[in-house]
Amino acid sequence: MEAARTVMRRLMWNLNEESGGIGWGSPEAMAEILSRHRSLANEYARILISYAMENGNYLEMEMLQRGLLWGIGRLAEAWHDLAAPAAPLIPPYLASKDATVRAYAAKLAGVLKIVEAWPELEHLLEDQTKVTIREGRKFSTYKVKDLAAKAVQGMMEGKQGSGHLSKVFS
Repeated sequence: MEAARTVMRRLMWNLNEESGGIGWGSPEAMAEILSRHRSLANEYARILISYAMENGNYLEMEMLQRGLLWGIGRLAEAWHDLAAPAAPLIPPYLASKDATVRAYAAKLAGVLKIVEAWPELEHLLEDQTKVTIREGRKFSTYKVKDLAAKAVQGMMEGKQGSGHLSKVFS
């Protein structure tokens, strides 16, 4: 377990400006490790999520944000309860200039059922930009609008005609 903690600390160091590195792949590696070990996830999930916080360890580079959002999604697949605190941090990513960031954010909004993201998702329902994202061990190409629609549809499931969202599909 201590060896895994050492790896996690190295990945965190790679994302630190003082390291002199860029940290390519670090959020993804952190998330994959956390998705496979609940005890490590209990210790480090908050740190992974902190990279999405503007007042935390915020990652400014869109390429790193892509990996971070994928990583939070991966964490949510394994341990939804540990990824849930990221929910309020996701809506701003839906307005990113980077289409792939918007796509991962839309997908994550659906996974975490972030109903508060509806206004931003509504704008994405017109986004025709094609993106290629990682899903499991493969890559898939979508239009951002399709991922936004899938997120909204996912939010509708179990909400049975609740409020503003029910108007979208009526």
